[in-house]
Order: sequence, then structure tokens, then C-alpha cells
Amino acid sequence: MKGDMAHPDTSSRPITAIIDRLEDTTTRDQVTLRCMIEAFGKSSFTTAMCVPALLVTSPLSGIPLFSSACGILIASIAAQMLVGRDHLWLPSFVMNRSIGNDKMLAALRRLHRIGERIDAITRPRLRPLMTGPFRKLYQALCVLCGVLMIFLEIVPFSSSVLGMATILFATAIIVRDGVLACLGVAIMCIGASLPFFALQAM
Repeated sequence: MKGDMAHPDTSSRPITAIIDRLEDTTTRDQVTLRCMIEAFGKSSFTTAMCVPALLVTSPLSGIPLFSSACGILIASIAAQMLVGRDHLWLPSFVMNRSIGNDKMLAALRRLHRIGERIDAITRPRLRPLMTGPFRKLYQALCVLCGVLMIFLEIVPFSSSVLGMATILFATAIIVRDGVLACLGVAIMCIGASLPFFALQAM
């Protein structure tokens, strides 16, 4: 399927392979989101979507407006997957956002543990849930996750939870794992409900 193929290096251990590739981009004092996403090519939509989703689950999510920037990228990439674009386009004002090399490397080291755990439980399962209509549903849910990140910027942990849901959806699409997709739906519901818990606690 055009515009929705994983990078070849991510086929056997998708998340850790993406994190390894991101580490290769940290050769400058400042690393831009453009540099990180374009490392996967302009037609690898699913792997590209994993980049902001991974970053927003790291301590980098504590940087003001960083979660919103990741949400915009996730929503933009997923929307273009949904409509079947062949090549990725993303807004420059978000792509030019930079992160200090030291912060980036520290975040990637933490993400390695997450990646290894996800890869360890991922395999092709419940393939009927990964057919065309369901894949479109997961892409639409990724759009929703990205949009919610923008509006829930000030709600603690919400963006990280929604980022994890996006990672699970993307990995499920890459590996054709219906169980992982169902887990993504459950985690997305938790992330979307966090504002209500926060209001009750006030």
C-alpha cells in the first residue's frame, strides 16, 4: 500500500529499529524534528508517525508546547495515510523545532526499554483485525490521538498515554498484530479520560 509501508529496517523489531535510527541523527548540538522524521524517507508514513509518538512518551514531553508539536505531526501524518497520499508533507513551523543533543540522547536511552518491551510482545495475530477497513480505523484513531494531544497539553501524562496508543497502532499496522491494535484502543480510552479524572481531583 503506497504511503503506508514500514522502512525495511523496522520489519523484525520495529520500535527498537526506529530508536536506533533516531540515535544516528543525534550528531549535532541541536536535532530538528525534520531531521529525525526525514531519516525514514518521505514514503514511510507509519514509521515516521512513530517518531513523534515515541518522543512524546519520553521526558521530552515536559518541554512546553512539545506535546502539541508532536500531536500536530501525528495528526498530519495519520491524516495523510488515511487519504492515501504517496509522499509525506509536514508543516515547516513544527518540523523546524529543535531539541538539544544531550536531552535527545537521554530520552532515547529511556525509550530503548519501552521499545524492547513492545517488540518482545509483538507478532502477527488476529489478522482479520488488520484488514483494510480496520487499518483505516486505526489511522483515524491516530489522527484523534494527535488532535487530543494539542488540547490536553496541560493535563499531566495525557500526551504520553496518547503517544503510547499511537505507537501501538503504528506497530500493529507494521507487524499486522490485531491484539496490539486492541491494546492501543484501550490505552487511547485511558488517555482521553485523564482530563475527567483530573477535574474530579481538583
